[in-house]
Amino acid sequence: MMPEGAYFETRLARREADLLSAQRLRYRVFVEELGADGDLVDHENRLERDAFDPVVDHLVLVDRRRPESDLEHVVGVYRLLPGDRIGGNDRFYCDGEYDLSPLRRSGPRVLELGRSCMAPDFRGGSGMFLLWSALAEYVLDRQVEVLFGVASFHGTDAGLLAQPLSWLYRHHLAPEGMRPRARPEGYQRMDLVPEARLDRRAAMAGMPPLIKAYLRLGGVVGEGAFLDHAFNTTDVFLMVDTAAMSARHRRFYEARGLTE
Repeated sequence: MMPEGAYFETRLARREADLLSAQRLRYRVFVEELGADGDLVDHENRLERDAFDPVVDHLVLVDRRRPESDLEHVVGVYRLLPGDRIGGNDRFYCDGEYDLSPLRRSGPRVLELGRSCMAPDFRGGSGMFLLWSALAEYVLDRQVEVLFGVASFHGTDAGLLAQPLSWLYRHHLAPEGMRPRARPEGYQRMDLVPEARLDRRAAMAGMPPLIKAYLRLGGVVGEGAFLDHAFNTTDVFLMVDTAAMSARHRRFYEARGLTE
């Protein structure tokens, strides 16, 4: 039997069919699963779109068993916006939720990540590993120093998220000199549970897998969560120093005998 990974290809979206398939996947995950909506969402054609799609790179995971005419041939996606593509009055997606001034002033070469999702049938397999490996190549090629983006908890009831939000605040807060802060219109404080009542097991159980993955790579969070009612999510700002990430990746590969 052919291994699962042999069915996959990772690439930057190279034609309209890739983009449409990525937007269809985003619709399935963010709109149908999580209850999101937006001004540019195309419900008739089941496409999740927004104003950033024309200017970003779409890193896609393709199931090669499906023809590209099939709008479900993309089974994983990351949306990538390099900092050197931002100028003048342009902005990052995160600018709508966080004040990025401290990060901008600190001056690293940055890459914003967004709209990360996998088709339900492919979660927990090799697909996400392949997508992350392709992301690492993209980062190295462009000498990116800091990755950042918002990662989401489902729902906007912060009381139900008190343990994981408090754990992030008390154990993974970004350095003050480069720490973005959630904008007032959606600001939700994260220090909801005193240190003495923090329960690591409960916090980790309530943490989405993507956030846990970033924490394992040394990720840190901004000040405050942002309640995104349009997407029905509670968002946290995450950033990762790519030098630290690379060191952790190398240890991961060495432990499995995958490096020379």
